Amino acid sequence: MATAIDDVGTRAPPFAGTFCYEGGHLVTGWHHHEVHQLEYALAGLVEVEDVTGHYLLPPQQAAWIPAGVRHESVLHAEVRTISVFFDPTLVDAPVDRVRIIAVEPLLREMVIHAVRWPTDRLTTDPRATTYFVALGNLVAEALQHEAPLRLPTSEDPIVAAAMAFTRDHLQDVTVEQVARAVGTSARTLRRRFVADVGMPWRTYLLVARLLHSMTLLARPDANILSVALEVGFDSATGFGRAFRAHSGETPSVYRRRVLGTQTVSELRE
Repeated sequence: MATAIDDVGTRAPPFAGTFCYEGGHLVTGWHHHEVHQLEYALAGLVEVEDVTGHYLLPPQQAAWIPAGVRHESVLHAEVRTISVFFDPTLVDAPVDRVRIIAVEPLLREMVIHAVRWPTDRLTTDPRATTYFVALGNLVAEALQHEAPLRLPTSEDPIVAAAMAFTRDHLQDVTVEQVARAVGTSARTLRRRFVADVGMPWRTYLLVARLLHSMTLLARPDANILSVALEVGFDSATGFGRAFRAHSGETPSVYRRRVLGTQTVSELRE
């Protein structure tokens, strides 16, 4: 994905353009851009990681990836995305880390319209810069309302190992099991977890369960009760309450939203 914009030889500052991806599973590897990237998921799921956190990008939301931030993206099977690239002078927005934002209808339509100006275009259009400045202003406004779709990461080897074990055993994991797996006591693990990432292990477990449930709910054949049980909830009711408290919508509304998408080719027509 980086080469799609890094190899443009006819770029005229300030540069902005779009790159659409529609295909199978893809892991980008760790890289960074000299321009800002807004990646909007039309369908499928994208995971993005930088040195500060692990982020889930469900359909109909967007990832803000600032210029210079090293990151790795994992695009799962049957994903469709539009990436908008901005010269840093065009957007007044946070540049410290990746962020996930909800995409309101106006921002969505402007991202879709922007596919008329791909990154590899060979002709100039004086309207493009004006358009991308307006789009950048919308992005900057949306970034004031970050979506709660982030799991922290850790450089503490014990905490990092505990995080990995937790994510691999979401259905029925306990803090005692995690502590044994990483070679420490439950009390020490709880203390190190809070000191290192600023949240209790129990909160990390809850957020990890909810983020993984979003991945499962995006599948066309998903069943809400089955998803709830798979990620460790005892009932669909309890899962629904937790999901709504975290995301602002019920699992069924989320499913309808993320599955109601169009193809990139349809958007270009």
